[in-house]
Amino acid sequence: MAAREFASSVECGLKLSKRVYYGKDVPAPAPLEVPAMTRSVSSSATEGEDVEVVYMPAAPMVYAVVPEPEMVDNPDIPSYQPYVYGRCEPPALIPLHMHGVAMEIESFMDTAFVTVSGTWRVHCVTAGRSCDCRVAVPMGEQGSLLGVEVDLSGRSYRTELITLEDIKDIEKVANAEDGRFLKCQIYTLKVPKVEGGSTLSIRISWSQKLIYNDGQFCLNVPFSFPAYVNPVGKKISKREKISLKVNSGTGREVLWTRTSHSLKEQTSQDGKLSFLYEAQVPAWSSADFTFAYTITSIDFFGGVLLQSPFLRDFDQRDMFCFYLFPGNIQSRKVFRKEVVFLIDKSGSMKGDPLEYAKNALVASLSKLKPEDTFNIIAFNEEVDLFSSTMKLATKEAISNATEWVGSNLIANGGTNISLPLNQAMKLLANTIDSIPLIFLITDGSVEDEKEIFNNMKDCLKSGESICPRISTFGIGSYCNHYFLQKLAHIGRGHYDASYDADTINFRMQRLFAIASSVILADIKMDTLGHLDSLELFPSHIPDLSSGSPLIVSGRYDGSFPDTVKISGTLADMNSFVIDLKVQRAKDVPLDRVLARRHIDMLTAHAWLLGTEELEEKVAKMSIQAGVPSEYTRMTLVQIDQGKKAPEPVLLQEVYNILKLQKKVDLEGQKIIFLGKLGVGFGNLIATAKNIPPGAEKAKSSDPTELLVKAASNCCSQLVDRCCCMCCIQTCSYLNNQCAVVFTQLCTALSCFECINCCYELCACF
Repeated sequence: MAAREFASSVECGLKLSKRVYYGKDVPAPAPLEVPAMTRSVSSSATEGEDVEVVYMPAAPMVYAVVPEPEMVDNPDIPSYQPYVYGRCEPPALIPLHMHGVAMEIESFMDTAFVTVSGTWRVHCVTAGRSCDCRVAVPMGEQGSLLGVEVDLSGRSYRTELITLEDIKDIEKVANAEDGRFLKCQIYTLKVPKVEGGSTLSIRISWSQKLIYNDGQFCLNVPFSFPAYVNPVGKKISKREKISLKVNSGTGREVLWTRTSHSLKEQTSQDGKLSFLYEAQVPAWSSADFTFAYTITSIDFFGGVLLQSPFLRDFDQRDMFCFYLFPGNIQSRKVFRKEVVFLIDKSGSMKGDPLEYAKNALVASLSKLKPEDTFNIIAFNEEVDLFSSTMKLATKEAISNATEWVGSNLIANGGTNISLPLNQAMKLLANTIDSIPLIFLITDGSVEDEKEIFNNMKDCLKSGESICPRISTFGIGSYCNHYFLQKLAHIGRGHYDASYDADTINFRMQRLFAIASSVILADIKMDTLGHLDSLELFPSHIPDLSSGSPLIVSGRYDGSFPDTVKISGTLADMNSFVIDLKVQRAKDVPLDRVLARRHIDMLTAHAWLLGTEELEEKVAKMSIQAGVPSEYTRMTLVQIDQGKKAPEPVLLQEVYNILKLQKKVDLEGQKIIFLGKLGVGFGNLIATAKNIPPGAEKAKSSDPTELLVKAASNCCSQLVDRCCCMCCIQTCSYLNNQCAVVFTQLCTALSCFECINCCYELCACF
């Protein structure tokens, strides 16, 4: 379900919820307060976009899926409202009342694991009727859904990951409508046939990243509930609980700097903090949960953590994690930069994507120092250069570049990524005492991506001067994000993406700020060459930026010494060496913290090589860690009450036993296949057709479908205006003559709606 359609369905559902009668002594719910709208950058902003802003979930939510308005009623106190004909197309979504919520957060290094448990009641569906319920899970920065558990009277559900080869009907899975992303970080899934008046107990888990900004780790978890999920009644208690545990992994003193909720500090020692918030509240939290902390250190600091594999891990090599922090010195010298911006101006970038990208580009130019140099290459099938040579970042040059961006970056044509990359490599061929940066922005995928990668890899190996750092930024879901990640890995740069147009500006500027603030380059770890075997993530060690800590991890055979020597080059071109202590990771579960990172990097490598062996390895890692991947699918498995849930099995058992019994299990259990949680490998057809990122499917012009929708809209509009309790109570006082007049008036209005319906039908011929 598209985000705009989802928001419109919620708007319709809130109108339908006016039919619910709570009794004489219970005050009616407060009217919905609509927050101030935000408009798009381009002039094509529509009312639908405003609706999307208001009604998208900003915390875990559950909705009743209502296809028929007549089923909406209080299951405890029937209001005996008149029957309402018609259907809601698409079905309305009524937000369910929430009766309790608790959130547990465990933060290790740069990763947080969030678990939200709550209870919701189907307060809006009449007793004896049932409806599907849609669970919406908004996640924070780079969120990854780990699991959902649902308990109902008589049955329960839980999510499980299975490999693609275990799925009998691939087409069915590919077209699954029971689970999908609404937007980048909002996933929804369906719980079928829930009876009116039932209570759902739901436990949702996901992982997300902490953002590093100005020397602080910042955590932001969606936890803002709208007022209409507060249960209606005088004596309904609302208890809110938040538990937070922080482990920086460094063993150094940690100081928390800010928080959104009234947390009470429980413990503070050896780089670890724990907090608790628990309160009886008049209304559920209306703000996201935020928390920030800093690690006290002025200079560079780091360490190496080791972890042995667990008993039946399919990979019996040890795991290591090397981290290096820039410290809190704000005046530390940054490398001089030579930057080439490559910005896609193909036809699919038309509108908001290109406008936001242009704004971010201009803002990034303004942050260059006078000694830095820059150039801009706009590309579609051809390239268009701002200048034939690199330009010093003077005020005049930046002003000219800003004017050039405004007049030359006009969306049209196809996509060719090879040409601008080759041109940028030529411009940066003779760099000596600065860091050359290539900053690629695109929303499309191309057929020669593997060839481009191999060419760039050869160029970066053979260069006599300082190799350019390549950072990539993907827009939307049609570009191949794994190609962009792989390109950034070999270029020792950074990668980020924006799947929603309104986040392009912020994320592009943040990526440029991190990639352009290098303080330590050409980093080497002397121990790596002495190990018996090594798998490094990423394969090339990136530079250390003042805007982000450096984390490198992997698997190895052999033995680490007690200390590891790290060397590199500072911005003043002096050599830098630091000895880091090696220790066992006692309280940091490296297998969980590094799982998503390793899966993404291995998936990019599997795409490049195209080997089944690597794909199977990614699938094994995915199932073992419980982290979705491109080669696994998440399912919702029903467990009937009285039946014992299968005990969790370790990975070796999954691959030795489950494969033999998978067919029987799939046929014997009620399984709902959810839509994929991966980003895919790009869409060549959409790129060739210049389909904009996030474009919705064209509306059907089938006359029958238009007739059904028009009739349904007529009924739903009549319900919105004439079926609320206040209107029904008013009508009960009318005498017979007034009732006749009122009926004739309604009939006349219905005729006008029929005329409008006929107009829509005729317009499609």
